[in-house]
Amino acid sequence: MPGLPLQTDAFVLVKRPPSDAFQGFNVFSPEHGALLIHQRISRKAATASVALDLFDEVSLRLESSNQGQTWFLQEARLVTRHADLGRSYETLRHASALAALVGRNNVHEDSRAQVAALLRSALAALARGARPDLIWFKSLFSFARDEGYPVKQEWLVSLTTEARALAEQFLYSPTPSHPSPSMDPDLPRLIRQLEDYLRDHTDILLE
Repeated sequence: MPGLPLQTDAFVLVKRPPSDAFQGFNVFSPEHGALLIHQRISRKAATASVALDLFDEVSLRLESSNQGQTWFLQEARLVTRHADLGRSYETLRHASALAALVGRNNVHEDSRAQVAALLRSALAALARGARPDLIWFKSLFSFARDEGYPVKQEWLVSLTTEARALAEQFLYSPTPSHPSPSMDPDLPRLIRQLEDYLRDHTDILLE
């Protein structure tokens, strides 16, 4: 019986420990949401399919023998690879946190396209050298908003006037290309407040 085919673009969110023959990945597709895929580990010098890596945006041709519970990679074409994400611990930590956030939450089909766009822009900003905690703050707010939670109407208005003005500056101003040591030190406090709000008032899984 032929396997179920699937052609889709996706982001590699999690790289699982390899088995003897396969490397496992959790990926996020704008059309199909979360997918578990396996890529055969090639021992040949050349292969027709690119070896997937964490944070890659790729075009995939997949096949499933169990009605889509797991997928086996038939062919992969690299769209974008951000090799610079591993240049610093903080950049890698926040990129991994964003990937894990998307991976552990069941993104509603109506917001998958927005979440894919968020992943694309956030990873690109981190690769350019943007301040990692600022990208996490903006991404976390956007993710919650795109999932339908009233973070602008509830969380922002619950802040003091001074804190709200600062949060809005961080959220809505263009992201600088390089981190600035002089940026307001209150950003970590705002991040903690937003994370606490999401834990207490939403179903978003942060850990």
